[in-house]
Amino acid sequence: METSKFIYNATVSRCIEVTGEIRILQVRLDQPGFKFKAGQYTMLGLLQDEPRIPEAQPEDNGAEPGGDPMIRRAYSIASGSTQQEYLEFYVSIVSSGALTPRLFALQEGDRLYVAEKSKGLFTLDRVPVESNVLLVGTGTGLAPYVSMLRSEVLANRDRRIAVLHGASFSWDLGYRRELESLSLYNDHFSYIPTISRPHVDKDWQGFTGRLPPFLDDPTLEELCGFALEPGPSHVLLCGNPAMIEDATVRLEARGYQQKRPREPGNLHMEKYW
Repeated sequence: METSKFIYNATVSRCIEVTGEIRILQVRLDQPGFKFKAGQYTMLGLLQDEPRIPEAQPEDNGAEPGGDPMIRRAYSIASGSTQQEYLEFYVSIVSSGALTPRLFALQEGDRLYVAEKSKGLFTLDRVPVESNVLLVGTGTGLAPYVSMLRSEVLANRDRRIAVLHGASFSWDLGYRRELESLSLYNDHFSYIPTISRPHVDKDWQGFTGRLPPFLDDPTLEELCGFALEPGPSHVLLCGNPAMIEDATVRLEARGYQQKRPREPGNLHMEKYW
């Protein structure tokens, strides 16, 4: 595609298929030195006439407004902030969407657009260094937490960190092996996965059920290794907006307060879609 020579600025260096609907993309930028804080996001883009995977459903949103030929969407960065070789993205397909069926059609060596700057306030520099942290996510909402862990969290051994990750099935628990290994070798870090459809995933031996009710489970504090109290701990929520809404109600009942611009708080959130 001739116009892509002047628009695209990155190359897919690796595609890792987690499941048929979830992929990890590693993207190498033409210009090195991309700077970001763990937890931030950037924009990925492809031109509208790029191919979509054959099994994708018809698009439900049509052309981009204003006649822009580029389809752009925000994605949290999963790679560590000191990783200079590539940026990593954890992507779940929306089969009727505009961008993800095109992203899933990409192969190693293909070109795409990556915005030149990172954005976002969903970062750990808004959490006191002495506070314990519970990172709660559904699906690909795990991505910013992976970046945080790879970048800085495990270097601070003065506080405990726990990841509570919910998915429909065990095979949807991306980064599971990495997080299990981190938990095994770091006594101040805990990884707590749970699935919501165990009747389908019959070999799963771990926790089951929807993620928000887990926040009320009295065993959660023992699993985390710290008390879920607003004073000494902060909670981060990322992923499905319905999960965030439900979890917020439960956590506010325990005394947590949402972090807002120029206002203190110990409950932080990043909604996906």
